[in-house]
Amino acid sequence: MSDSATHVAALLPAGLDRRFYAFVLDRLVAWTVYAAAVYAAVVLFGDDDRWLPGVALVVGTVVVVWLVGAFVLGLLGTSPGRAATGLRVVTEGTTAPIGVGPALLRTLVVGVATLPTFGFGAAALAWTALADPSGARRGWHDRLVRSAVVDVRPRREVAAPEPERPRPVVNLTAMRLVPASPTPPPTVPDRRPAAPPPGPTAPDGTPPAPATAPVPQVATPAATPANPPTVTPRRSLGWPLVGPPTPEPAAQAQPPAPAPYDDLETTTVRRPPAAWRVAFDTGEEFEVDGLTLVGRRPEPRPGEPARRLVRLPSPDLSLSKTHAQFQVVPDGALVVMDRGSTNGSFLLRGGTVRRLEPSAPATLRDGDVVRFGDREMRVSRAG
Repeated sequence: MSDSATHVAALLPAGLDRRFYAFVLDRLVAWTVYAAAVYAAVVLFGDDDRWLPGVALVVGTVVVVWLVGAFVLGLLGTSPGRAATGLRVVTEGTTAPIGVGPALLRTLVVGVATLPTFGFGAAALAWTALADPSGARRGWHDRLVRSAVVDVRPRREVAAPEPERPRPVVNLTAMRLVPASPTPPPTVPDRRPAAPPPGPTAPDGTPPAPATAPVPQVATPAATPANPPTVTPRRSLGWPLVGPPTPEPAAQAQPPAPAPYDDLETTTVRRPPAAWRVAFDTGEEFEVDGLTLVGRRPEPRPGEPARRLVRLPSPDLSLSKTHAQFQVVPDGALVVMDRGSTNGSFLLRGGTVRRLEPSAPATLRDGDVVRFGDREMRVSRAG
């Protein structure tokens, strides 16, 4: 998207209250000049009963004010009242001024609708702007010359929040119990007798013959017993001993091996839902703790579990009775939804403006600004 298109997307339709203030300021400036012209006509031509030059002076002043105002509006898109309230008149869909010709026609229509009709015509033009189905608040005089009144007040740029990194999830299934390594068998010490130290050698160099150990005399038994003794190795002594047979231990029933990981549970550490705070331009600020309805006199539908009702003042009736709703969904996101309001809801994010579709939820981010009619709400993450 080009810079021009981005700037066009960032323009918001002007609220009717600010348009009314700009209209009043412009009329005060013009009427002050008209009053000065009338006073000059009375002083200069009233004593001589020359009313024609006086009327010409007044009419000429009105024409000059109209021409000057139209030229300034057509070339710069502004006026004293609009400059004071941060508004500008641009060509529909662009940021360019409407030009001198359309500005002359537009100013003439507004002027004729104001004085000769005692203000009823101006009220009718305001009503056509309020009933604009596009939500751009373009009155009949704006549609006539394809103009739009936008809000150009400077706004604080909100940096795009960094994506939140997912928190680590602890899964006990991955933490498997590793069986202990088997204990090596104990080392049996060598109980064999050590070799005798070497003796002296013979004169010719030959080693002496080893001494012969005496052979013990064992008495021969008279008869062989029925159960001959068995030789059972005894590891504690290191040498086989003769003794009665050792009974074999009875085989013990081994418990069945448990199925792998039957005693393990999969546990996922869930983080608590994110906390969100909203702040309105009226000064009201709170933490979102449930379904919240916004409007002039918001009312929940039958059986709707609304936790909070936010009544916002709307001098120009740009807010619907129940304009929009927002709440924190189970995954921790803050979601806003327009409830089919007359003038719609707008999302301001990173210098761009997007109109919210009716009955279509939209996920908000930290630093977003949502505009409900002529009221604004700023969103922030709590903590």
